[in-house]
Amino acid sequence: MFTSCYKLSKLALLLLLFAGNASKAQQPVLPFRQASLSQQARVSDLLSRLTPEEKISVLGFRSQAVDRLGIPAYNWWNEALHGVARAGKATVFPQAIAMAASFNDELMLQVADAISTEARAKYNLAVQQDRRLQYMGLSFWSPNINIFRDPRWGRGQETYGEDPFLTATMGTAFVRGMQGNDKDHLKTAACAKHFAVHSGPEATRHSFNALVDEKDLRETYLYAFKRLVDAGVASVMCAYNRVNGEPCCTGNTLLQQILRKEWGFKGQTVTDCWALEDIWSRHKTLPNSVEVAAAAIKAGVNMDCSNLLQDDAMKALQQNLVTQKEVDSVLAITLGLQVKLGFYDDPNANPYSHYGADSISNAYHTGLTRKMAGQSMVLLKNEHNLLPLDRKKYSSIMVVGPTAASLDALLGNYHGLSGQSVNFVEGIIAEVGAGTRVEYDQGCDFTDTTHFGGTWAAGNADITIAVIGLTPVYEGEEGDAFLAPGGGDKKNISLPASEIAYMKALRQAHNKPIIAVITAGSAVDVSAIAPYADAIIYAWYLGEQGGTALADLLFGKISPSGHLPVTFYASINDLPAYDNYDMQGRTYRYYNGKVLYPFGYGLSYTSFDYAWEKPLKAKYTPGDSIVVSLSIKNTGAMDGDELVQVYVEYPRVDRMPLKELKAFKKVSIRKGDSKELSLSIPLAELQKWDASSHKWKLYNGIYTIAIGKSSEDYYLKKNFRVADH
Repeated sequence: MFTSCYKLSKLALLLLLFAGNASKAQQPVLPFRQASLSQQARVSDLLSRLTPEEKISVLGFRSQAVDRLGIPAYNWWNEALHGVARAGKATVFPQAIAMAASFNDELMLQVADAISTEARAKYNLAVQQDRRLQYMGLSFWSPNINIFRDPRWGRGQETYGEDPFLTATMGTAFVRGMQGNDKDHLKTAACAKHFAVHSGPEATRHSFNALVDEKDLRETYLYAFKRLVDAGVASVMCAYNRVNGEPCCTGNTLLQQILRKEWGFKGQTVTDCWALEDIWSRHKTLPNSVEVAAAAIKAGVNMDCSNLLQDDAMKALQQNLVTQKEVDSVLAITLGLQVKLGFYDDPNANPYSHYGADSISNAYHTGLTRKMAGQSMVLLKNEHNLLPLDRKKYSSIMVVGPTAASLDALLGNYHGLSGQSVNFVEGIIAEVGAGTRVEYDQGCDFTDTTHFGGTWAAGNADITIAVIGLTPVYEGEEGDAFLAPGGGDKKNISLPASEIAYMKALRQAHNKPIIAVITAGSAVDVSAIAPYADAIIYAWYLGEQGGTALADLLFGKISPSGHLPVTFYASINDLPAYDNYDMQGRTYRYYNGKVLYPFGYGLSYTSFDYAWEKPLKAKYTPGDSIVVSLSIKNTGAMDGDELVQVYVEYPRVDRMPLKELKAFKKVSIRKGDSKELSLSIPLAELQKWDASSHKWKLYNGIYTIAIGKSSEDYYLKKNFRVADH
């Protein structure tokens, strides 16, 4: 009896399970999950299924789950400035300003592709464990394409330097590498920030009003943003500050007139974190948070990096400050981005779903960051051709300095952690091997100007390598750079007084060669230590393989090919007031005084000769492109990478730049070999903003193409005329 009942119960259970599975199998796949439908159709279907409360819950960066539709929670806040950041194991590439110094957009594309591969892998691994964590998603608030207009700005290290064209070119390469080339899916979503006119002061960024005229706005501060929008960047982040009185995250001029209407941007606009809170509590342009919520929605903000919209958008609806249609309109763009990222697709249909642990911090990515670090360092001085070092001549090496063994000096800000970091001491030890005597001493700290270490030992070594400079706690974002006297910014461009005194003490202690290696994310006054060093290498924040890359350069495995993406001024007194956003007197484009090192400067171990391969035309008309054809020969003693820099000098018209970079290319040339190269500059690139007509205008007149070693030192020059007919 018991056995018969058991068999009957088991049969009934199987029938119930079969019926349940059959029922599930018969359930239709909801349209928003059907990859065969258009993005618009899928978004429209999802919008129709969400309640008003559910819609508003998705407007904040901590988007809430909608369990009844099987939609999990998602955190939109992720960082990937120079590698997946704040998310544990990931390859740490050189800081953004260092990668800009490589002037190698093709290599930048490879770096960004590696970063997005690691991002997808980390996301896949997290989702497999149902971990919906901040910094483990697919929407990345990088790159920072603000113009590094003043060396005092602490966050300048996050940018690609002071030049709009360089910034746009490197930024575009980064976006393309991050977003991939699949027509149906984004690999990850990149974000151009901070829109706009945002480069300090850090201490007052939540209340600051940047005043800028239309010409500087268009030609300098918006140029790179327009280029990235044209390249299809998924998101744009609005900044904390006001511009000409309008808060960036609710102002009509930037978000509606320019970004949406003029440029036709269809992507997501995200606020900087808690920027909406600033509008009523610090800028005080609106009386309360409910009115800010309404203004943000009307301005087209799609995603709030705070909880203000989630808290107050419903109140704005209830008070008739916004309509449900307006809420749906801003939400639709975010839902569309989720569709492009594959959130509602079968993972097997996504080309990026197979990435796993072996895609993170692997040998290829380690080699890539080493290569980028090698191309980022800038050789500023090389007296008597001390470098590269002949290892046979140096049986003992003294490595000193407060950043020689510093992890911070490798990582920069907004960084990940790889577990494979090689500091400068370790890189040198690994390169010279056990048969060479190497000693290390911190030498000095960042403050004490009288107590030093390692000077006696340096006198007993054949050569001293002094690694000095800054770390990200002395320059960076408000709150992060907790030792920066300017609330994240620098008060001046001086190296720490203790380091200057230490370099002087090293020189007084002996007459052996001294190599200075400087870590920083911005320009500093190198002249203070230059008399005490036979060679000077500007190393920036080089990433996890910084020590290995430095050793590669010191001992001639590579020839230096980095060039300065910012001007190194002789004095802070040469600059306008820090809070003045006028470009007059700033950057190589508008500063005509003496500088310590010009934009584009960088020495090599080898030498190059240039010749015109084809002559320039004497005259160009609108619609033409200037084709610069060159022959470049490596006339030195070793293989090397050469940076071809093409500048344009303009007719003498009021407020024209002195000169501008308009094309560049890094080429590898073996010793004794030559390469032919052609670079094209559309004449439209030479247009300038006409304040009277509020349009771009190509001015007639005499221009000059200048092929430079830097923005001040040219190999070749040639004039040409631009005319309407």
